[in-house]
Amino acid sequence: MELKQLNSFIKVAELLNFSAAAKALYITQSTLSQQIQQLEQELDVQLFQRNSHSVSLTESGEELLPLALQALHCANTCKSRMNDLKALLTGTLNIGATHTFSPILTDTLLNFMKLYPKVKLNIHYKSMEELMNLLEKNKVDLVLAFKPSQEYRGVESHLLFHNHLAAIVNNHHPLASKSTVTLTELEKYDIALPAKGMQARNTLEQLIAHYDPPFRVRLELNEVHILLKLIKQSNLVTILSEATIHDEQGIKAIPIEIPGSDMEGCVHLLKNNYHKRSALEFIRLLSDSNAIRNRIRDWLI
Repeated sequence: MELKQLNSFIKVAELLNFSAAAKALYITQSTLSQQIQQLEQELDVQLFQRNSHSVSLTESGEELLPLALQALHCANTCKSRMNDLKALLTGTLNIGATHTFSPILTDTLLNFMKLYPKVKLNIHYKSMEELMNLLEKNKVDLVLAFKPSQEYRGVESHLLFHNHLAAIVNNHHPLASKSTVTLTELEKYDIALPAKGMQARNTLEQLIAHYDPPFRVRLELNEVHILLKLIKQSNLVTILSEATIHDEQGIKAIPIEIPGSDMEGCVHLLKNNYHKRSALEFIRLLSDSNAIRNRIRDWLI
């Protein structure tokens, strides 16, 4: 049994399509089919049920999949540890981040690439739920997101900074002169909300679960950069974390007066798992960055 056979099996099990799996693995479909066939012959079982319209896992395939994933993860861990022992800090670092973390990552990304030019960075911007799913499947090495309300048993969360849920407005908005704002005051203005599933939206909905303010919601959007651009060019108000507007000009974050509006920015890692040296070094650089230090300073003030 070879690792490339297990890798091919996993990719077909993920996509349930031989053509798409071959394309993803950069091999021909005939080579892929041959590898699966060899694996089935060695194990003396059928792993996939195939017909002209679909591909599905057999009972044997379902049983093999978690074992194959574990075997491939162990092999990758061996390779990472050997590289780390040689102190080369090479390879690939996969980072998952919610859109809120985008503005506070820039300096750390540039600094890391300068210090470790042999490490390739893959950055995935997705929702919290999608990122945690990727982390649990070992498809990202770390996740940068606010602390989730639900517990992920296989994940440990390390605090980076405290933050507040805030009303975001442009500098000329009537609310811009205020130091805090209430939900009642927000009812007077047109609101542009982050889409459902985004962390600021999740936090807001939890906080107002027993109080349904009659917001004048004109727009919902899952792209933070466009949302902030709209805020700059109109009298719309959006609700995001303060950290979202780090280094943004022309807009202001006004903390919302509501209990429980504090948000904890965290780095999330798999428990009892080997962590790449490149991942630990990235976390160290991020923790020492001005963006994070400013968040801590603002909290203390």
